[in-house]
Amino acid sequence: MIEPKPLQQVDRTYVRYQGRKFSYFAGCDYFRMASHPQVLAAVGEGLKKFGLNVAASRLTTGNHAIYAELEATLKKFFAAPAALVVSNGYATNLVVAQALKGEFSQVAIDERAHVSLKDASGYFDCPVIPFKHRDPKDLARVLAKKRGKTILLTDGMLSHNGEIAPLPDYLKILPANGLMLLDDAHGAGVLGKTGKGTLENAGVSRQRLVQTVTLSKAFGVYGGAILCSPALREKIIQVSGMFAGSTPLPLPLAYAAKKSIGIVQAHPEIRRRLNRNVERVKTALSGGRFSIPATPAPIIAYTPTNGQEVESLKKELIKRSVFPSFIRYPGGPKNGYFRFVLSSEHSEKQLDALIEALQSF
Repeated sequence: MIEPKPLQQVDRTYVRYQGRKFSYFAGCDYFRMASHPQVLAAVGEGLKKFGLNVAASRLTTGNHAIYAELEATLKKFFAAPAALVVSNGYATNLVVAQALKGEFSQVAIDERAHVSLKDASGYFDCPVIPFKHRDPKDLARVLAKKRGKTILLTDGMLSHNGEIAPLPDYLKILPANGLMLLDDAHGAGVLGKTGKGTLENAGVSRQRLVQTVTLSKAFGVYGGAILCSPALREKIIQVSGMFAGSTPLPLPLAYAAKKSIGIVQAHPEIRRRLNRNVERVKTALSGGRFSIPATPAPIIAYTPTNGQEVESLKKELIKRSVFPSFIRYPGGPKNGYFRFVLSSEHSEKQLDALIEALQSF
């Protein structure tokens, strides 16, 4: 993989690239909270109040009060029994798996699950069996062949193209003694009436479900969190080597994440604005060459069939001052694809420029 060239993000929805300013439909900062003035101010305030870093594990001398405050904020936002903050979103699935090692007889995992789930699957110390992507029938086939306890690993909203996992179907198939580990990095804060994520969007309860989230997508800051039962939270603290042996996220970022979550919760119009932008673009593109999942996900993806298509679409995008977000990512199309991520802060003019480019090439 070739390392991408650096980009300078400016003005919340733009980047500077090769001396030009482009509308930026990439990254996953769905509400542009990473550049929200109050969140930025909270970083400075947190730095002034607390310093930069505890420089120690939470199990030694690094368990600062701000982490408990952030966990209380997360618990309230997601209406979860308990929350545990960890150093980053990738680590959430790993520490859960470490804590639950030896408790399951098999792991059933979506074949296109995020790489963090695939890494986590090995920690359960039992057979790992993939099932076809978003295919409840194939999951049922896998589970019919095995006995014992199963843990099911899946993304909530797929970062590649915005597909959403069929959680109700999965939970109907999963035996009563099973558990689902739901990586909701992209759904948390975005999906559902109040932003509780894929499970709220699907109308399922937290029973038999552990939800892992990142603080760097909808909330625009950094860190990860596990939303689970108090018993599992305690077990992670006691058992996970990764949790015990790592330094938690810097204090100013924890403080800013708390502020960001509060803003998103207090201003539901931000999510409504995002939903309007998604509807505007998806409606305009429906019926064309794009196969767009009929979901509220703010992601538009297109996989070119050849190099000529790549260059043609890049040309149309650059012509309209839209950054050509052609990417290569683990688990995505081998030769790369275009992914456009809509935010609540894109203007109608920017959205229309993207629509025109995608309709014209």
